[in-house]
Amino acid sequence: MKQILHSLILGEGKPICILHGFLGMLDNWKTLGSSYAENGFRVHLIDQRNHGKSFHSPDFNYDILSDDLLNYMNHHEIESTILIGHSMGGKTAMQFACTHPDRVSKLLIADIAPKFYPPHHQTIIDGLNAIDTNNLKSRKDADDQLKKYISDNGTRQFLLKNLFRNEDKKLCFRFNLEVLSEKMEEIGDNINSTDNYNGPTLFLRGDRSEYVTKSDIEIISRHFPKATVETISNAGHWLHAENPEEFLDKSLTFFNQPINL
Repeated sequence: MKQILHSLILGEGKPICILHGFLGMLDNWKTLGSSYAENGFRVHLIDQRNHGKSFHSPDFNYDILSDDLLNYMNHHEIESTILIGHSMGGKTAMQFACTHPDRVSKLLIADIAPKFYPPHHQTIIDGLNAIDTNNLKSRKDADDQLKKYISDNGTRQFLLKNLFRNEDKKLCFRFNLEVLSEKMEEIGDNINSTDNYNGPTLFLRGDRSEYVTKSDIEIISRHFPKATVETISNAGHWLHAENPEEFLDKSLTFFNQPINL
């Protein structure tokens, strides 16, 4: 029996599946998801494995994450979807579109490029592993411990959204920290060098982010020949949270464009 990813489904209409980034969860996309639903889409906000309320597993790479999405779509009888992926979720989305192009009507990738990224979350991982979850009294307690490693308040609050009280009323993280700590190389991985997706594709980058640079446009067009790259103003890597109005506007324009075969 295949395990099916946890999700929140909003609205009615053409399907959109949304994949969050590393150490995130579907809640990160609730605001935009609701906006898409109000614009006539059936939105699937999905927790990827080892994240949010989805199942935990020691197996973790982009081929496996792509298979998880295929199982999810088959389970929910989604023939073809608009697919949005941010950061790590963008890598999953790229892999899925290249492997199953007939299941993706349009592809939107948020602030990630089809290239290898060296592991760069070690301070975050070290900070999370340093939190004494056995004796944690409150979210503030966790925040105080995390401050020693991460000075940026926004990053800390994003991570601490993952805290919840389990059946024993103990504070725990939803993500599978043990496995994710060991999979930093896999998270930086690129899609296969020969992979491509020939459908309509939009890459959105934050103007203050360094994840997608001008020099990446060539490699983007090699894997995604129909891709356009646009920039969200006043936004870093969390572009969908930092400028949701512009993100919504650019994405809806893309979704509503007729597909030229």
